[in-house]
Amino acid sequence: MTRATPPAIAFVPARSGSERVPGKNVRRLAGHPLLAYAIATARQAGLFERVVCSTDSEEIADVARWYGAEVPFLRPTAYATSTSPDIEWLAWTLRALPERYDVFALIRSTNPFRGPDAVQRGFAQLLATPEADSVRAVELVKQHPGKMWTIDGDGRTMAPLLDQSHLEVAWHAGQYQALPRVYVQNSALEIAWTRVVEETGTREGRVLAPFLTQGHEGFNVDDEDDWSRAEALAESGAAPLPVVEADPYPPHA
Repeated sequence: MTRATPPAIAFVPARSGSERVPGKNVRRLAGHPLLAYAIATARQAGLFERVVCSTDSEEIADVARWYGAEVPFLRPTAYATSTSPDIEWLAWTLRALPERYDVFALIRSTNPFRGPDAVQRGFAQLLATPEADSVRAVELVKQHPGKMWTIDGDGRTMAPLLDQSHLEVAWHAGQYQALPRVYVQNSALEIAWTRVVEETGTREGRVLAPFLTQGHEGFNVDDEDDWSRAEALAESGAAPLPVVEADPYPPHA
């Protein structure tokens, strides 16, 4: 860490109770729990004074500590439901920690192919964009909202999701290449100034800078199909995983 680097902390969110991929955070991909790759990424980025796993589970906490993350306390269960917004546990955690940091990063385990290089690029981008409160990972959409429709209540007719009445040629009638470029967020990376949490009550603030993910950095493991694809990508080497220096976490007896 250089002297010019502002004090920073990395959070690895890992609540229990994943519904679409049961036990996702501790499920093994290429020999290690998914959580291990996020912790390795944060530690190897070389930017953070602490790498803290936020979890409500003692089991996940044990795995996180094995791979080098700190778990100074468990997240309250009220902030660990399937509908709990991140700002709740994030604000609570920042208040609970005795130290203060200028910058925080969210390094989620759902993106196993994002490595420390992506974190370093995102951190540098935030520092180089003084008008931004945060950077957030995005990628070009594959399914353009200009070609999306809503169906009426009885299912007989439909209308474009976006109003296109002002256009000479509607987006849904045009070629993809002619449509305005639209980006969708992925969960690969979020880095923000900690002041935005208190000032705006959000984790991102009011001015966001786009962090464009490359290759498979933005690949999210959200369901079982994603998991199967992640296994195939890792096995084939088409998408390299971050290097995990620890031995595999031993299964419970």
